[in-house]
Amino acid sequence: MKILITGASGFVGNHLVHHAAKSGFETFAGVRACSNLSNLQDIPSVTFIDLPYQDKGKLKAYLLECKLKYGKMDYIIHNAGLTKCKKKSDFDRVNYEYTRNFVEALIETDCVPQKFIYMSSLSAIGSGNELTMEPLLANETPHPNTLYGYSKLKAEQFLQATAGFPYLIVRPTGIYGPGDKDYTIYVETIDKGIEPYLGFKPQYISFIYVTDLVSIIFKILEGDITRKAYFVSDGKSYTQQEYASIVKKHLKKKTIKITVPLFITKALCYTMDVVGGWFGQVPTLNADKYKIMSCRNWLCDISELEKDFGFKPMYFLNEGVQETVSWYLAQKASSKK
Repeated sequence: MKILITGASGFVGNHLVHHAAKSGFETFAGVRACSNLSNLQDIPSVTFIDLPYQDKGKLKAYLLECKLKYGKMDYIIHNAGLTKCKKKSDFDRVNYEYTRNFVEALIETDCVPQKFIYMSSLSAIGSGNELTMEPLLANETPHPNTLYGYSKLKAEQFLQATAGFPYLIVRPTGIYGPGDKDYTIYVETIDKGIEPYLGFKPQYISFIYVTDLVSIIFKILEGDITRKAYFVSDGKSYTQQEYASIVKKHLKKKTIKITVPLFITKALCYTMDVVGGWFGQVPTLNADKYKIMSCRNWLCDISELEKDFGFKPMYFLNEGVQETVSWYLAQKASSKK
């Protein structure tokens, strides 16, 4: 069975490609010419392709060329996308317009796979009710509060409006694990003895360990269901304090707790966004990131995933953070040599 995984050089894409190759798929990795492929070089059986999403005419020609050379793809996991960008319009261009071009090109070249997995995000739906603190349900009315979330929602809505197309939408919560950059920043901060909190009200968050995410995606590929969307988390609710406590335990660190009021955080994020734009950089703290950090309820209901596929995570936060911290400490030790 042939599988194409786009965004293959990123954190999640890298794990997807390794899993596909180990599972016996004839694996094709969608990457850009400038992509860092160092984490994929240990898989000799993978074929790398560079899809010109920006030009549907060229994309169709390339797909026909690949079809003639390799045969039709049985499965596609469309993992390519932007989570942060220099120009705000790039969210819409890459996450929505490129996805639309890709799907239309697949249809127009008779290259539609048996299943097309779209890697979306909880951000496409938005945060949960902060009064009830109930998890978001599968049929929730979308209300994204970030440009990233809006771009993902537009791609979802396009897929849902495309008659007969065999899509499945996956909306993960906070994805973490060895190789991740975003959550590693927090681990590094704790390792330096600082335990930061944003705002004085507790924030309830959910997580999914990357190995569990990859496992359920491939289980979804094996099933008979199409044209449905799923939230993906480990099914638990955590607070910022619980997360920090687990990280500290595995790092064996004592910390100084610092709580930054949200209005200061907002000013800092928006300022860094502007300053970063002057130098053509994308700061970790930016306007979109503030909107995510300021929401108090990032919980979601995974009962549909459990019902349809019997999903049971192998890693909860304690076990996942332990693996992640071990990886982080190994990287830290290696960098000192």
